[in-house]
Amino acid sequence: MRIGIAGGGGTVGGRVVEAARRRGHEAVILTRGAGVDVRDPAAVRGALDGVDAVVDVLNINTLNTRRATEFFAATTAALLEAGRAAGVGHHVALSIVGVDRAPYGYYAAKLAQERLVESGGVPWSIQRATQFHDFARQMYDGARLGPLHLAPRGRAQPVDVQEVADRLAEVVESGPQGRVTDLAGPREESLVRMVRDYARAQGVRGWIPEVSLPGGLGRAQRDGSLLPGRDAILGRRTFEAWLGELGQH
Repeated sequence: MRIGIAGGGGTVGGRVVEAARRRGHEAVILTRGAGVDVRDPAAVRGALDGVDAVVDVLNINTLNTRRATEFFAATTAALLEAGRAAGVGHHVALSIVGVDRAPYGYYAAKLAQERLVESGGVPWSIQRATQFHDFARQMYDGARLGPLHLAPRGRAQPVDVQEVADRLAEVVESGPQGRVTDLAGPREESLVRMVRDYARAQGVRGWIPEVSLPGGLGRAQRDGSLLPGRDAILGRRTFEAWLGELGQH
């Protein structure tokens, strides 16, 4: 199978490329670094010749609803338009567990992306996953008050990025299925503890106070809206295992 991977040079995408190749498929990387402007349907169309399926794991580092929505609207529309023209038989998009229960900020943009995929005219699958283990680093770096790092209160069930990549490869092979079963990590974690444990693993010994983030998304993190349901597929690698390996690199 020939698989186009939008965002194939990123954290998730690179692993999807590796997973596809391990399973005997040809991976076509769709990124600007590979010479493909993923916002331009014509450029994408040229890269999709002979492609059987597209996996979209594109990402943008912003919490701004407008910026994120504009990005996903442009890239998803281009991928779907090019996919229709090229006769792509399967469009697979990675989304986030709970986006419909917490349609705020970046999550609102991902929910809008799902709606585009559902109505895009290409047979589709959407795989929702919980946040990755690396979410602890993102929160540590992003939640700050001046020089002081903060630990946001929240409930999380982080999943290993490699397990997400392997699951996406399985979804591609299974053909279009619509919304597939959610994927999550093996157990629930405290986001406060995750952030503090990450900081300690980096040698930080200072005070990291816990805080409640404002707004709907902060509330959703605290009340469990972003946790998976009982039917979710659970990964095996724990946050603790991921954290233990950080010091080995």
